[in-house]
Amino acid sequence: MSNIAWIDAALTSARPQAVGALLRYFRDLDTAEEAFQNACLRALKTWPENGPPRNPAAWLIMVGRNTGIDAARRARKQTPLPPEEVISDLDDAEDALVDRLDGAHYRDDILRLLFICCHPDLPPAQQIAVALRIVSGLTVKQIARAFLVGESAMEQRITRAKARITGAGVPFETPGPAERTERLGGVAKMLYLLFNEGYSAAGGDAPARAPLCEEAIRLGRLLLRLYPAEPEIMGLVALMLLQHARTPARFNAAGEIVLLDDQDRSLWNGEMIAEGLALIDKAMRHARPGPYQVQAAIAALHDRAARPEDTDWAQIDLLYANLEVLQPSPIVTLNRAVAVDKVRGPAEALTMIEPLGERLSGYFYFHGVRGAFLLRLGRQDEARTAFGRAIALANTPAEAAHIRLQLDRLMQDATTAR
Repeated sequence: MSNIAWIDAALTSARPQAVGALLRYFRDLDTAEEAFQNACLRALKTWPENGPPRNPAAWLIMVGRNTGIDAARRARKQTPLPPEEVISDLDDAEDALVDRLDGAHYRDDILRLLFICCHPDLPPAQQIAVALRIVSGLTVKQIARAFLVGESAMEQRITRAKARITGAGVPFETPGPAERTERLGGVAKMLYLLFNEGYSAAGGDAPARAPLCEEAIRLGRLLLRLYPAEPEIMGLVALMLLQHARTPARFNAAGEIVLLDDQDRSLWNGEMIAEGLALIDKAMRHARPGPYQVQAAIAALHDRAARPEDTDWAQIDLLYANLEVLQPSPIVTLNRAVAVDKVRGPAEALTMIEPLGERLSGYFYFHGVRGAFLLRLGRQDEARTAFGRAIALANTPAEAAHIRLQLDRLMQDATTAR
């Protein structure tokens, strides 16, 4: 791995911990962000020459704090910080900081950052967007894609959210139990969006973005330690584990998407699946179903099937029907239609998704699924048009190749059936 690639991965991984600690020091979101960015710039300058620090998060916290103090001193026209060679010699201070990084103090830093970004004074969409920007460091373009909105609209949303946090005088202490519970839903949504930002990566981007999934799972486990009896957090962590377990089989050597039915299931991470199954089974015993639990139960049915033909599609259909009640969404209905096709055929599935056309007109997967149903019904010309639209809307070459592969397969199946 090149220096730049390694440094980028290290900065991304360390960001929540470092920004959280800097926020505790400076008690100002913009100052903490600026201090972290300055530390990142210094890392880009010194790490290629001096090699990686023993603990990137500790190094970034220390340098960020020093540069933040330096900026404050200069603003007050006081004594500047010592020269570069002095400030860069962090061995003793870094050793002490490394010793404490795994303690509850720094775990609280991450949660404090999450809870501030997901403060109830912010509308839910702003909570998630600003948390993705500040905690995970995703670009505005990446966040806009996750929300299916334009970049300028997302930029405005994040700017308004940050201004509202500053103007509201949000306290920087870790909130108490009652307030934590109120904010839990927003944090869970942010973590799952963070997970999906990594999981939806394709082709050559997939390995570089995998740490986003791992970071979402890590933070999810941290939330679960704080809320060990909360079934929806169990469901969220189970869902991420059960999906991420398939990652080794999701792409071939050329970086092309491998359809679920074609994946080598021996490559799936058995330990991760076992952990996810245990969590969803435990969550269901609480008899308080929620959207994450239902989605995890669907993922569990896929992961429990030793072969594609063993998949319990009837049960998946029922679970999606429950999810439509708990969390109505055209995407949920679209996914349910795939199960309906397996259980009751393409005609009923196509009837189910046709009303979604206006709302999902810009979503490539909608046109791909619709094309598959049309082709199976023998409506080849309409199917070809739908597949062409799906390919045109694909976000990546891998997604376009995925649709072309499906088209080729279904065309062969249709020819064989005749």
